[in-house]
Formats: sequence, C-alpha cells, structure tokens
Amino acid sequence: MGPRLKPKYLADVPTYRSKSLLLALSAAAAISPLTVPGAQAAPVRQAASAPQDAPARQAAPTPQDALAWTPCPRPDLGGPATQECATLTVPVDHANPAGPQLSLAVSRVRSEDPAKRRGALLVLAGGPGGSGVQRLTQRGTKLRDRLGDAYDLVALDPRGAGGSTRATCRLPSADRHLTALRSWPAPGGNIDANIERSRRTAALCAENGGPVLRSLSTANQVRDMDLFRRALGERKLSAWGTSYGAYAAAVYAQKYPQHTDRWVLDSVADPDPAHLARTWMRNTGQAVEDAFPAFAAWAADPARETDGLAPRLAQHPALVRPLVLALAARLDRAPKESTTPGTPLTGNRLRQALQNALYGQANHPALARLIAAASSTDPEVRPVLTPDIAGPVPDADAATTIGVICNDVRWPEGRGTVAAHRRAVLADRARYPLTAGFPANITPCSFWKWAPADEPARITSSGPSNILVVQNRRDPSTPYFGALKMREALGDRARLVSVNTTGHGSYLGTGNACGDARVTAFLAGGVRPGSDVSC
Repeated sequence: MGPRLKPKYLADVPTYRSKSLLLALSAAAAISPLTVPGAQAAPVRQAASAPQDAPARQAAPTPQDALAWTPCPRPDLGGPATQECATLTVPVDHANPAGPQLSLAVSRVRSEDPAKRRGALLVLAGGPGGSGVQRLTQRGTKLRDRLGDAYDLVALDPRGAGGSTRATCRLPSADRHLTALRSWPAPGGNIDANIERSRRTAALCAENGGPVLRSLSTANQVRDMDLFRRALGERKLSAWGTSYGAYAAAVYAQKYPQHTDRWVLDSVADPDPAHLARTWMRNTGQAVEDAFPAFAAWAADPARETDGLAPRLAQHPALVRPLVLALAARLDRAPKESTTPGTPLTGNRLRQALQNALYGQANHPALARLIAAASSTDPEVRPVLTPDIAGPVPDADAATTIGVICNDVRWPEGRGTVAAHRRAVLADRARYPLTAGFPANITPCSFWKWAPADEPARITSSGPSNILVVQNRRDPSTPYFGALKMREALGDRARLVSVNTTGHGSYLGTGNACGDARVTAFLAGGVRPGSDVSC
C-alpha cells in the first residue's frame, strides 16, 4: 500500500533544479537535460579540409551564415515564442582546427527593435554539464521582460551537454545514482566502497570516453564560447553566467577581455587555480550548514499547519536539525522501503535530498514530506523519493560532469592520497554532520588517466572594469565566502552585490527586488555601483 499521509501533503513533487552531479554547482531544472527541437545531439565527425599550418589554439573562422536558425519555441515550458535554434560546429581539439569536429546546440531570442538593440547577452548555465539552451528557454521570457529589446538573448549547450555532442563512460546504473557519484561515505565513515567505485569509474571513462571526453574542460568551453561569438558576428558579448557558468564566464573574461561588454557572475565559486573543484567540493560542508537554518525555520513555521504544503516537522526551528540528524542515522542502520521499487530511503539519500532541497524554498515541501514519511512508525507509510534521488543519472550527464572537473586540474593521487582522504572524511563528518564527510571524500579524479591539457586560468584584476558579481549570503552550493575569493581576485574589475537571502542562483531566482534591480540596471543601462553594495 502507498503512504497514508493526509491528502494535503501528497501534492506533486516540485520540479527540482538541476545540480552538478558531483558538486551541485548548477541551477537549471531537472536531472535529465531538456532537448529542444533543432538542437539534437550529434556525433563527432571529420572536418572538411582546412589549412594545415593554422597556428596552435587558433580555430578556423566560423562565418555568421554558418548558423542556420530554425524556430524551436517551447510554450509548454514557458519559453519565448520567438526562440530559435541552430547547430555550431567546433573542433574537438582547438589546436587542430582541421581535425574531427563536434556539434554544439545553440539558441537565441532576437531583439525585436533594432534601434534599441545594443548587442548579444550570453546565458550560461551551471554544471559542469548544464544546458544553456534549456536555461534560455526557462529564463528567456523573464529576461526579455526585464531587459526589453536591449539584447539578442543567446545560449549554447557546452560540449558534452544537452543537445551537443555527448560523451560516455558506460558506467553501470548503480554507480550513477547521486549518492554514488557524489562519494557519500558508508555509515560510520568507511570509504572503501568509494575508493573502489572511483577506481572503476576512472577506468571506464578512460576505456570508453575517447577524444570527446578528453576534450571536456572549462578551457575548451571558453574557446567554444568565443567561436559562438564570432559565428554571431559580434565584436563583444555581454553575459549572465550562473554557478559553474559564472566560473566559465570569469575564465572567458580573463582570456578574452577585449570581447567582453557587460559581464554578470551570479553565484560564483572560489577560482583558486590550484584546486578548482577540489575547493568547491570541500566548501560544501560549511555551505550546507549556513543554508540549513532557512529550511529549519520554514519546516517549524506554524503556517505549515494550515497551508497544506507539508507537515510541520517541529515546534521550533532549533528542533529540526537534531530530528534530521537522528533520522539519517536511523536510516543508516535500517533503510526504509520507499515507493520506488528496489530503491530504499537510506541515510545518504536523505542527506542528498536535503542538500538539493536547500537550493530554493520551492523544494522544501517535498523534503518535509519525505522526512515526515520516513519518521512515521506506521509500517504502511512509505517515503516518496524525489526525482533527483529516485534513480540513476544518465550516463552522458555523469560523464560530462566527471570529465570536466577531472580534466580541469590535477587531483592528488597515489597511496598517500587514499590515507589522507580517510583522515579527512572522519574530521569533516565531525565538523559538518549534515554532509557526513562527503565533501572530503575521494573521487574518480584521484585515479584519472589523463593529465590536464591546459593550465587552469588564474583570475586577475587585469582587464576592463565591467564585471558585476551577485551572490546570496547563504548559498548551499557556491558559498558566500567562496564568492568573496572571486571578488578579491578580480579587484577593481568588479563590484559585488551581496543579497541577504538563502538559496542558489540569485538574479531572477530568489525574488530579492534589490538584487534583481541592481543586475537589471547594469545589464540594461550600464549602471554599475561605485562600490560593493548589500541588498
């Protein structure tokens, strides 16, 4: 029999925003990428003949008319009626522009008033692995309402993502659940299974990934972005990058400062080039601790007794944390059968659901219902798993995220690394119980078969002063203290808008009128604060 919770608590599970599979750095929608008509995945293919003496890292010119735009509106998703899609061809290896090619899905919503148009605004999704085409579909109408006809709104699916050429590792489905991809330790902190799975994943990616997987990196995404700019016929781009997309935007501004106009970095991470995703992962423990009180206050609010969204979990916010920790420990010992056959609710699935739900208040009701069902002593009540934890992630999505973070920077490896992770996990579990040691755990990158093809970019203060950073103060994925590192690195090139709210993704995401107005004023009118401001 199904759950016997009161009917008002059995509303449909809200759509979850997409997270990076290992790092939860994106803020798009749903685990599986949206496929937009006219933006289909394509295989790698051999390029037509091109000059063989092209200089290294100089891709062949891409003429503007190479983009054959066709209508691809998605009114069912609230997308703009005038959205168009096309395919951009780029080299697998930018050092060999005449070599094999891959296809990128691209999209645009054109300005309808040439007199008001000032350029193109590139919308960058999070990830690694988020679909820019999907994000434009979801946010294009809101952007047009805010910005009018100041821009053609444009986006691309990075190589490996969405409708672009995909890669594969051929991982078994059991290794593609988020609780496996994200290296949650076993109850008590043992990481033997994580070590074995990480070795297996790295080996399968090396065996099956081929040149496409090897090419997945921030450096190549940035090169692809510049080819897109050239194909659009634009001398400069403006940009709105969120989460990992904000990091990619920062790297573009470092590499191609002459081609940047108005640049917005939304929910950005620490750009330390020596660590990158290693730092992003380690920061998760504190980030979740900072964001959890907002969920606790919501779950203990007396309004839960009358609004029909979810059961009230406790009489006071301070009681929610011990309730969740005790429940996770109980599920570690005795997982509870869920409504998903063969997939019980474990302590780590609950912890993963918690972290995902902290991305925004829209996700809180489903988490509260999950906690209430898991806490029930009625044997007929079974938890309803939210979609993000109910099944495996598609192999291509897993391959892209793993590929980018492992290809971007060298990770510690060797026997000493395993021992160091064992110690770090135990310490992290004690310091951040809500994440139970996952942020310090080992990943496939410690056994990766390829060295980075490019040195990670060092973000500096050299370049035009045309960057606006917008950051929520309590972000469960890209914490505020990490964004301050990006702000420090950019120096006078940037201004920071600090938004006093909780959640991941600030602009047009949290409903903070002050923060939204600051970003809109910058993009629409070029009004950037003279100094850092708080909202």
